Amino acid sequence: MSLRGGDPAEIGGYPLEARLGSGGMGTVFLARTSSGRAVAIKLIHQQFAGDDEFRIRFRQEVAAARRVSGAFTAAVVDAAPEAEQPWMATTYIEGHTLAQRITVQGPLDGAELRRLAIGLAEALRDIHRAGVVHRDLKPSNVVLSPEGPRVIDFGISRAVDQQTLTMTGRVIGTPPFMSPEQLQAPRGVGPASDVFSLGTLLVYAATGRGPFDADSPYLTAYQVVHEEPSLGAVPAALRAVVEPCLDKEPEGRPSADELLVLLRDLPTELGGTGADGAGAGRTRDMITEHDLATRAASEPTAPAPTAPAGTGKGSSGSPVGRRLRSRWRPVLAASVAVVAIGGGVAVLKTGGSGGHSGGGEENGKGNSVAAPGPALLDGFEPWRRTVRGGRADIPDELRCVARGDALFCGGGGVVATRIRAQDGSQVWTAKSPGVPVQGMHLVGATDDTVLGYRFAAQDAQRDPHSEVVAIDAKTGRELWSVPSGAQSTAVTGRTQDAVVAGTAVVTVDASNSRFEARDAHSGEVTWTASFPAGTRCAPVPVGRELLAMCATEAELDATEVRHPTLHTVDLASGALGRPIAVNGPAVPTGAAGGRLVLLSRHMEGAARAGYDGVVRVDPVSRKVTYSRLGKTYEGTPGMADGTVYVSGQAGLVTALDPATGREKWSRQTGVEGASGPAADDGALYFSSATGRVVALSPDDGASLWTTDPQADGLTGEQGASPRVTVAGRVLFVAADANTLFAFDTRRPPKSG
Repeated sequence: MSLRGGDPAEIGGYPLEARLGSGGMGTVFLARTSSGRAVAIKLIHQQFAGDDEFRIRFRQEVAAARRVSGAFTAAVVDAAPEAEQPWMATTYIEGHTLAQRITVQGPLDGAELRRLAIGLAEALRDIHRAGVVHRDLKPSNVVLSPEGPRVIDFGISRAVDQQTLTMTGRVIGTPPFMSPEQLQAPRGVGPASDVFSLGTLLVYAATGRGPFDADSPYLTAYQVVHEEPSLGAVPAALRAVVEPCLDKEPEGRPSADELLVLLRDLPTELGGTGADGAGAGRTRDMITEHDLATRAASEPTAPAPTAPAGTGKGSSGSPVGRRLRSRWRPVLAASVAVVAIGGGVAVLKTGGSGGHSGGGEENGKGNSVAAPGPALLDGFEPWRRTVRGGRADIPDELRCVARGDALFCGGGGVVATRIRAQDGSQVWTAKSPGVPVQGMHLVGATDDTVLGYRFAAQDAQRDPHSEVVAIDAKTGRELWSVPSGAQSTAVTGRTQDAVVAGTAVVTVDASNSRFEARDAHSGEVTWTASFPAGTRCAPVPVGRELLAMCATEAELDATEVRHPTLHTVDLASGALGRPIAVNGPAVPTGAAGGRLVLLSRHMEGAARAGYDGVVRVDPVSRKVTYSRLGKTYEGTPGMADGTVYVSGQAGLVTALDPATGREKWSRQTGVEGASGPAADDGALYFSSATGRVVALSPDDGASLWTTDPQADGLTGEQGASPRVTVAGRVLFVAADANTLFAFDTRRPPKSG
């Protein structure tokens, strides 16, 4: 809706465009950042600004929202809880609320209902892991975004270790979706209360009514505390999962992690509400269930959780209720135990093989054990290490290449380091005294040489700021160094000022006027090649070939490269071929069939807002072809096996055909801010700066497994290069704060 008379023109420097809604505590406006990104700003009503108790609650809301910012919530962009009229800005999530969706179109069913259930359980899992209890999970606080459900409004949330703020004579919450303990003793509310609320919300989503609906909120509250839920219209398979969530006693409910395991086991089509529906809702056949139970009993595992000894006051007295509550924990124990047993890891895949958007993280093609593949390195064991750089305050990431039993990494305060691939021990490390350019990582490695970037200390009276350093791969001894220019980001949109080409390294000289090729080990110059007059260039590898991507100095000065040119580079002499004109701006993404593939940037004025086309350049025929994408895709591009991938900041991964621009599939994951992919013969790997990794099927994007975060970090910069290195069956993963870890793809770290 449009702004009204009396509405401010801007808040905190953000120009307002429209009203999104208004409630008892504040008004939410649509606004724009200076780069053009949409944000939602919640402005607290003036009458509450002088209420100290309310200000405390608003500060808690801001703190809670910041703690849980991630793939399933709205990230906090800015806030001023101490302002005369407090406000908070979050990313704007496009989509209707669950309440609006059901009002207009009626209840959800089938795959749509299953995706919602899994998405909300994932959200609750992440919220609870951040140490926050939401306390107001209801249909109007769930936004159905194109990338999956998002939970918003942490206005009455609290940290688990924080005293609940009470307001005299006022029940805080929404009775149809509140837990019994929230109505009776709000100071004792914990994560289990959110699980109860999620159960009521899923009943509402499936039927259009809550399980305790009554003619008045007072009667509703009474039924929440004392009566059994009305679940007759809920599909039987979902009902078997929802009923334990609605246990009157908190200890009788599954945790969010446990609930997620149960929900992932639901069929894609949830079926009806018949008496036999509970059996139909189990996606594993009896042979698989028997196999799980046999393995769990015969292999050494941690003790399995058991069902509560009693139902407690107010618990369901029905035989079905008692049977469900005594059943869900042992079934969960068996399914979790199989992940930890010896031999190959059993990947439990549920649902169909469809490539629809959304869905849970563990959809797949039936029940199977991973097929035989490459062998492990001799003596390999999973490991995790932190590579110390020259300065502890450099919040950068490493990038790595694997050669034999050695892993070479560089970035952050580290020029290069050699790691034993088997156990993660450091053989040698060369450190950099200065602060790196964002996104500057390892150059690469040959059989005997490792090449990285070194940056001058801030107080060093030296120009240029950076240099390329060659290090002996065996000993860690510095072999040579050369000053390096830094134009690649401005020209190509990617940070890559030097590349390894065979046994040589090609760099941009300090004056940004020519390429220089050297023998990687000796440093002997083999050729130089001046840039075309009035341009600056960056190296772009295309398989075994090399191209130069150039832009005019006028466009670089204007920070707007819209007419780049490409030139072939003769690796023997450095001679540049005739220019190939490209309609830009475009970002080199990879190679397919000997052609360079670029993604066309979508521009909104001077702001970059994703990618809307694919460009293919054949260096031999000099032919350039353009394909429009069906829509604009925002995120980090990458390429593997002839397919382009875009990883959204909120975890959506989309596969695109570079020849046609057609979308192959789109899959919502729980890995926010991911870069990638790295690929082996059966999987694609994407990871975030937190170290969370997801393995996807290249055929349809089905999720094979997902790991938990390994480092305390943000989601990382957009446009980052892949953080995962594949060597046979081993994944080496780089994360924030120079964290490295490695594991067998057949035995990924157990999530949760």
